[in-house]
Amino acid sequence: MQLWLSKNSEVPLREQLVTQIVLGVASGDLRPGQRLPSTRELARRFRIHSNTVSAAYRELAERGWVEMRKGSGIYVRAQMQEALPETAVELDQLIAVFLNLARTRGFTLEEVRERVRHWLELQPPDHFLVIESDAELRAILMAEIEEATGRRAVGVSPDDCERDASLFVGAVPVALLGQGERLQSLIPPDKTPVLLHSRSVPESLKGEEPPPEADALISVVSRWPEFLHWSRVILVAAGIDPCALNFRDARTHGWEKGLRSSSFVITDALTVKRLPAGCHPRVFRIIADDSLKELSRYE
Repeated sequence: MQLWLSKNSEVPLREQLVTQIVLGVASGDLRPGQRLPSTRELARRFRIHSNTVSAAYRELAERGWVEMRKGSGIYVRAQMQEALPETAVELDQLIAVFLNLARTRGFTLEEVRERVRHWLELQPPDHFLVIESDAELRAILMAEIEEATGRRAVGVSPDDCERDASLFVGAVPVALLGQGERLQSLIPPDKTPVLLHSRSVPESLKGEEPPPEADALISVVSRWPEFLHWSRVILVAAGIDPCALNFRDARTHGWEKGLRSSSFVITDALTVKRLPAGCHPRVFRIIADDSLKELSRYE
């Protein structure tokens, strides 16, 4: 397999080496069990520091692409493709064919990188990027959005966005109303965030009937502490006796014990999937219906 290294590129030499060897394995140019050039040989061939080559080989070994045999050399790891999902192998093969074709036509790695970046930016979004600093709330919002839209949701914190602008590629940024000011400094100029309204108390109680028994036990379960507080306020405001309410933090050990004895269990869109069989769940959602409908119509 032929290797190319550009010392004038912004892409680190180690990354160039790792990427080409990974694609070589995925495309079949490098066969399982094939011996790779030694660290000294590659360093001499491209006139680069041997530490750069060593670092690339270590990364490949850690990721399972090659194996280092003491006293023998570096070899392509056998049955590497079986360790990858079929779809990932297919995608790697397509990328390898594309890169090999581009190089035979005389295009540099930097030119390929810039044009690929350009075309990625032109593609329509394929997922929602949920920006929220509270990890538990973020997970609930993602569950509600995926359930309502049937589209993938990826969760990140504002700090993540600040560190990595590539998170916005192919994404529709969404966040709860009230975070608009901070988001303005984080979101690229060509992206417009969708600000979500929270569900109101009347909306949360719409269609809900209190249990017929005066001494009925109502359990409230969530991993998000604010959900427990929010539910208590709503239920008490609706006339439910506080003594009839049983609150469970789903982050604690044994939270699910005894839930079947409750008349029903109020929970969020994420925790409902973990409730024991035999419970009677009622899901209180965070995002208002109008906002979920807006996301469902989003193209």
